[in-house]
Amino acid sequence: MRPNYHKIYKDIIEIEYPEKQNDPKIKTLLKKLNTTDDVLKINHLIFKQSKNSLDNQKLKIYDKKTIIKLLNYQKKHNFSTQYMARKYKISRTTIAKWRKKFLEEIHEKPKLNTNL
Repeated sequence: MRPNYHKIYKDIIEIEYPEKQNDPKIKTLLKKLNTTDDVLKINHLIFKQSKNSLDNQKLKIYDKKTIIKLLNYQKKHNFSTQYMARKYKISRTTIAKWRKKFLEEIHEKPKLNTNL
């Protein structure tokens, strides 16, 4: 079962950070908390993070939707694994494992409906 991030972050903002309720970026992200990437973005906007917490990637977890989004972004712009690893602070090995695991989803194109 997936947590209700919308409710969690809405409550946090109302109770702990009421001054951030009118921030347009936070409002937009709060409406569409679908992927891990969205949760990380809103988390970054709400909480002040130390430099150490930004550098520590050991506890970061990516969902399938976010992984595919990153891999498609890499493919679309023809970025190297090394570039993606540096940009997102993910190990090159992890990115290579993701590419191998989700190879079919990356190359998948929308199927045309031929049953018309």
